[in-house]
Amino acid sequence: MKKQGFKGLACVAVAGLFVTSCNQLKDLDYTVTPDPLEMHGDSVKVKVDMKFPEKGIRKKAYAEITPKIGEHALKTVTVVGEKATANGTVVPFRAGGKVVYEDFVPYKADMEHSELVVTGNVFRGNKEKGEIERTKIADATIVTPFWVNKDFRVIFAEDNFKRVTEESYNATINYLKNRFEVRSTELRKEDILEMERFLANAQENAKIEIKNIKITGFASIEGEEDLNNTLSQNRAKSALEATTRIAAKRNVKNEFAQKESSYTTTGKGEDFEGFRKALLASNMDKGEKDLILRILDMYSSPAQREKEIRNLGKTFTFLDENIFPKQRRSEISIIYDKIGYSDEELIALSKSDIGKLNIEEILFTATLTEDLNEKLRLYREAERLFPSDYRAANNVGTVLYMQNKLNEAKAQFEKANNIQDNAVSKNNLAAIAGVNDDRKKAKALLAEAGNAAQAN
Repeated sequence: MKKQGFKGLACVAVAGLFVTSCNQLKDLDYTVTPDPLEMHGDSVKVKVDMKFPEKGIRKKAYAEITPKIGEHALKTVTVVGEKATANGTVVPFRAGGKVVYEDFVPYKADMEHSELVVTGNVFRGNKEKGEIERTKIADATIVTPFWVNKDFRVIFAEDNFKRVTEESYNATINYLKNRFEVRSTELRKEDILEMERFLANAQENAKIEIKNIKITGFASIEGEEDLNNTLSQNRAKSALEATTRIAAKRNVKNEFAQKESSYTTTGKGEDFEGFRKALLASNMDKGEKDLILRILDMYSSPAQREKEIRNLGKTFTFLDENIFPKQRRSEISIIYDKIGYSDEELIALSKSDIGKLNIEEILFTATLTEDLNEKLRLYREAERLFPSDYRAANNVGTVLYMQNKLNEAKAQFEKANNIQDNAVSKNNLAAIAGVNDDRKKAKALLAEAGNAAQAN
């Protein structure tokens, strides 16, 4: 327990005593828990019980008391006499009382060899009446295993959370041979009806921001090349017109999709790449497939390719009935930004319905709190919901390490590295070996981990 003295600005000290007639604040007792201070994780927690004796603070006085670790000032606490006008914790004049001070501050390297001191000033009304002597009340910081061996540092496996992601909704309109008119039957297909619902939702949903609508027209590989180029362009235009009409429907009313300036249209002509993919995916005889593929590779001229394929007789008939119709199309791609949950929404969902969050969202949510127990809860939930992701198991171990539960932490790091051999968990296993004074093993693990610690 440490005692605090007081210097009045106008008073003269004599043999360590102070003129009591100008004292606004009598000696205080300070009890620091723990003493000396300890580092946990990457922070230092400071708890001080300030005991005011009877008549310890004058009724109209107040004191601003600031603890410091070395030269790092912590938050200031204001203690107020019962008749003072300042805001703060009130201490009765006759009875005295206790004020509990707590703060949680990031660790700095120079805190390891410093002292916890208190300083401050005393006021009466609007006038400063004295200075609180700078007094040591606790010893230097003791560093927990997180920093026991400075060659080693445990690290969290990082999330890949992105608040805003670019996504797309895709739909297709198919056409009859040599035609570009959009048939009513096409507008009743499920992907087009779903596009209507998407556009209606996007109009009202603040988390969906449409950026562009791309429409690409295609033609099948049979027919005259120039005609097919024009046909693909006209198909793209007709798909644009159909989409803007859908956007203008009463139950949709999407303003962005009603504007032609929101669209990019392209006619791709004959779709040889699409034809190749559809051919490979078809149930055509492998020998016939290989023959057609050789023709595609052998001839660069579209006209010559078509001629050779037409000469295949029944094989061409199969293509005309099963593959070419799907090439006669326009592809509609609505490009939009999807805005994810806010920090507040993530925190709320993590407590009420964490199953709605993906692994990246849970890992990111854990970074929003400094409470190690809450971090541990979130990482354990991530481990439960996504057992095949090593990051969750590793991060459980990292929290346990910061809580000085080294055996449990080691088991988690081993589990994480068994799920997926990774540099982060090996780095953390090296820290465990280092704390256990197995420097040879630690050195070998760090060599395998590479620069994992520097990258975090």
